[in-house]
Amino acid sequence: MRLPRGPRSIRTRLTLWYSGLLFVILLLLGWLSYEVLAWSLLQDVDASLSTVAQVIRDTADARQGGSAAETMLRDLLGSEVYDKFFQFRDREGQPEGRSGFLRGRSLPLSPLARDNARRGLRTVETLLLPSGERVRLLTLPIVREGRLDQLVQVGISLDRTAGALRRYLHIFLALVPVGVGLAAVGGALIARAALGPVNAMARTARRITAEELSQRIPVRGTGDELDYLADTLNNMLARLEPAFGQMRRFTADAAHELRTPLTALKGGIEVALRTARTPAEYQRVLRESLEEVDRLIRVAEDLLLFSRATAAGSGLPRARVALEPLVLEALETGARLAQSTGVTVRLGSATPAEVLGDADALRRALRNLVENAVKYTPAGGKVELSLAREKDAVVLTVEDSGIGIEPADLARIFEPFVRLDAARSRATGGTGLGLAIARGVATAHGGTLTVQSTPKTGSRFSLRLPPAVDTPAAAS
Repeated sequence: MRLPRGPRSIRTRLTLWYSGLLFVILLLLGWLSYEVLAWSLLQDVDASLSTVAQVIRDTADARQGGSAAETMLRDLLGSEVYDKFFQFRDREGQPEGRSGFLRGRSLPLSPLARDNARRGLRTVETLLLPSGERVRLLTLPIVREGRLDQLVQVGISLDRTAGALRRYLHIFLALVPVGVGLAAVGGALIARAALGPVNAMARTARRITAEELSQRIPVRGTGDELDYLADTLNNMLARLEPAFGQMRRFTADAAHELRTPLTALKGGIEVALRTARTPAEYQRVLRESLEEVDRLIRVAEDLLLFSRATAAGSGLPRARVALEPLVLEALETGARLAQSTGVTVRLGSATPAEVLGDADALRRALRNLVENAVKYTPAGGKVELSLAREKDAVVLTVEDSGIGIEPADLARIFEPFVRLDAARSRATGGTGLGLAIARGVATAHGGTLTVQSTPKTGSRFSLRLPPAVDTPAAAS
């Protein structure tokens, strides 16, 4: 399967988001640069007007006439006054001499400029002439002997400045689509290159099935986020592979455990139906069938408890459970089982303790440990139960002097349906789920089940559970 290419693909959305964001950024930068350029051009115009006005104030005189003053300014400033025009006014604001560029027109005198001139301040403003032309106008007072003598006004048309701004705006608006288009193409290529490994990972992941969990997603070794994702997926596959293998073995073993009594049950019934038999013979067949039915019931119950104990969240109820009565019940069960085997079952230390959990599940786990100890302890041996309270745990211990377990087999004894040797055969009456159920119950209660064993010497199973914590209400 290839990477999607439609409007919903990540590559398309990345390209669109990147292009849209770049377009907005370019517009903001364009607007900002336009404003800065306009301000800069206006500052240059004002500086030029100020230079001309100061020269006029210091050297020219309205009484010389506008043409004479203009000629003198051209001699002094050259091209600096080429596009500028000026006008003199008396202290009352009446026009006097003006440059020939004005062709008889008069520059306006705003109330603001008049007031500022009376206070000896200059005024720079943008005005609109009756002809519709926008001009930048500087009004500068000429003070002689401490009082206002004349006003000089220097102006310049803003057409050239506006034209420069328009050209800049046209060029910018023409280049923005080109820039965004090039950026979109580049962004699409970058997104394609960046998402290429994702496509390869997806193809590899689609080839991995429950039957082929040994495959792994290749890691490029770049140390980036994609390598991190590949490592995460590979770690997940590494966890799933043994889980799926265990599930397949569990299913096969469960089917075998169920098939054996069913086959025996069917065979016995078929043999009984082939010929007419006496009532005693029929009763014998029914008793044998009933034994197989009981075995099926035990297997079904064990499977149900095992699935509940090992399921996520366990599904087991939670209540305060006193463990001492459960230990005494397990002691009784072990004593009954040991009556005909010559094994001694006794109680060691027993400290009262409580945990939060399911009493039936804990009772079953403890009984399984005791039955297992009694079954694999030879005549004359002993099995001892104890209950102790530690600082952060409650410990249930079942210790026997039985045949023990080889070190290589210690990790396997808690797997479902595992029988390690002839001593642990179906003849003992178990389903191979006892220790698996006990560990599942321990895990479901937030505890652990561990074993210490020496071959031909004995084993010690320790069930550690978190103690029940007294609430303030209960303590009061």
